[in-house]
Amino acid sequence: MPLETLSATQTILYGLGASTAAGLATGIGALPGLAFRNLSQRVLNTLLGFAAGVMLAATAFSLIVPGIKYGEVIYGTPHWAVLVMVGGMLFGAVFLDRLDKWIPHDHFVKGHEGPSSSLRKTWLFVLAITLHNFPEGLAVGVGFGGGTDEAVAQGTALALGIGLQNMPEGLAVILPLMREGYGRGRALWIAAATGLVEPVAGVLGAGLVGVFAPVLPFGMAFAAGAMLFVISDEIIPETHRSGSERLATFGVMVGFVVMMAMDVLLG
Repeated sequence: MPLETLSATQTILYGLGASTAAGLATGIGALPGLAFRNLSQRVLNTLLGFAAGVMLAATAFSLIVPGIKYGEVIYGTPHWAVLVMVGGMLFGAVFLDRLDKWIPHDHFVKGHEGPSSSLRKTWLFVLAITLHNFPEGLAVGVGFGGGTDEAVAQGTALALGIGLQNMPEGLAVILPLMREGYGRGRALWIAAATGLVEPVAGVLGAGLVGVFAPVLPFGMAFAAGAMLFVISDEIIPETHRSGSERLATFGVMVGFVVMMAMDVLLG
């Protein structure tokens, strides 16, 4: 089967639809917070660990492995494919690191990061979640970039996995907001809005690799590196700050095997 069976427009539409659905899952995941506003931190950390495990497996099986495979086809040698993957992953991590340093944002547990800002704490928190969600949307968009039936299946599995892990994140957004006195409607709106960056990133990723096929392996590597940075720098440390790190670790394990199974069964 040839590498491209979808047009660039079709690739962008697939990326837009899938990343939008994944982003909306953040708001869906926030809904239980309206009824269970006193959910324990132990349960929340376990769910966030699950989200980290899903992201970790998605990075490995839906981005890195197919990225190397596409690289071998495009560049004609596994050596160049691996070199591009290594460079793209490191660049993605450095890119997220720089954004983390340049853009002011707040974490409810970790506190303020980046330069000082006059923005309200709520919007600084929204910026933090936006930084977190950008590589996820980018990954979904890039996941469809191969243009083949196999790429569509992989992109779909990736979008389902990202949507699945977005649900605990939505819960993690709405609960602290409600505890700080925000009304249910406003807290739910903020939680849902944090996922809206994913369609933007999804279109960017799908459009780039759909038009310039040779950059597909680098795009997948970049998204993988950015997601790995978020997992290690933000999600896992946040779940290990309140004494429930063992539960969070098992959450990572369960999330990893669930996403691994989804990737195999749907791909």
